[in-house]
Amino acid sequence: MVSRKTDLPSACRAFNEIQHNADLVSWNAILTVHIQHNEVAEVFSLFKIMLHKSPDNKPDHITLVNVIGACGKVSSLEIGDQIHLYALRTGLSRDATIGNGLIDMYVKCGSLGNARKLFDGLESADVFSWSSLIVGCAQFGLCEEALKLFREMRDLGVKPSPVTFVGVLTACSHVGLVKEGWALFQQMETEYGIVPTREHCSCVVDMFSRAGCINEAEAFINQTPFEPDVVMWKTLLAACRTRNNLDVGKRAAENVLKIDPSNSAAHVLLCNIYASAGNWKDFAMVKGLMRQDGIKKSPGRSWIEGKDGIHVFLAQDGQHPEREKIYAMLNELCLQMVDFGGDAPVHV
Repeated sequence: MVSRKTDLPSACRAFNEIQHNADLVSWNAILTVHIQHNEVAEVFSLFKIMLHKSPDNKPDHITLVNVIGACGKVSSLEIGDQIHLYALRTGLSRDATIGNGLIDMYVKCGSLGNARKLFDGLESADVFSWSSLIVGCAQFGLCEEALKLFREMRDLGVKPSPVTFVGVLTACSHVGLVKEGWALFQQMETEYGIVPTREHCSCVVDMFSRAGCINEAEAFINQTPFEPDVVMWKTLLAACRTRNNLDVGKRAAENVLKIDPSNSAAHVLLCNIYASAGNWKDFAMVKGLMRQDGIKKSPGRSWIEGKDGIHVFLAQDGQHPEREKIYAMLNELCLQMVDFGGDAPVHV
C-alpha cells in the first residue's frame, strides 16, 4: 500500500480509504510510515484502533517492532512494559527482532536493569543486542560496564558494528580514556573494516575535548574526511569555554557561525569565553550583534511522562496552565536546598 518514500499525507489518505477492510499488511505499513515521520502519538492511537476495531488482525512481530520503536522515541516506559507483556502472552517475545527491539526500548527509557535481564535471557545475543546494551551503558554513565561488554563481545567472536563503536567511543570519552579510545577508533577500519562515520568522528572530538586536549581536538576536526559540522565545532567551543581557551574558542565560534550564522548557543558560549578572559570589549560586541540580528538563546526544554500523558516544560515558561503550582514547588525545593546547606538558584 505504501513505500518507504511515501509522504505521510498520501499514506494517510490511501489508508483511510481502506481502513474498514484493512488487512495486517496495511496496518503495519501505515504504522511504519508514521514511525518514519516521527509521528509517535499517532502510532499509539492507530495501534489502539487496530486492537479494538480490527480484532481479526492480530499484531505480529512487524506491528510490535513499530510500537516498541515508538516507545523508545519518547521514552514511554509504561506503554513499553505493556507491549512487553503482550509479547510474552502471545509468544512473540521469542522473535529475535522483538527481543532486540525491547532491549533497545528499555535502554532508551533508561531502564538498563530490564534491558540487561532481557539480554541475559537471550538464547544467542547478536550484534544488535550487544550494541544496544553497550550504547545504553555508555549514555547512562556505566562506561566501565560498556567497555567490559565490548571486550566480552569480542571474546565471543561477535563482530562489532558501527553502532557498537559509537557506544565504545562514548564510554571512553566519558571516563577520559583518550589513549584507549584513540586506539579503538583506529582499529575500527584496520581490524574490522568499518569506515568511520561523521558520528564516530564527533565522538572523538568529544573525547579529546572532555579530556582538555583542545589542540588535538581542533587538529582532528581539520583533518577529518568530512566537512566539519556544527556539532563538532560546538563541542570544541564548549570545551574552550570550560578551559578558558580564547584563541581556539574564537576559531571554533567563527566556524560554527559560518555554517549557522544565527546559532544562539555559539554566540552565548563565545560571550562566556570573553567574559572569563575579562575581554569586555569583545563581549559587548557579540552581545550587540545578537541584539542587532535578533538572536536569542533558545529556552531549555524538558519533559516527563505522567499518568495522563507526556508533559513538556520550557525554561521561564509563563504560559504553562499549571505554572503557579510548578513555581510554588520550585520555591519549596529551593528553600529545602538552603536548609541542607546548598545554594538556591538565582532565578526560579
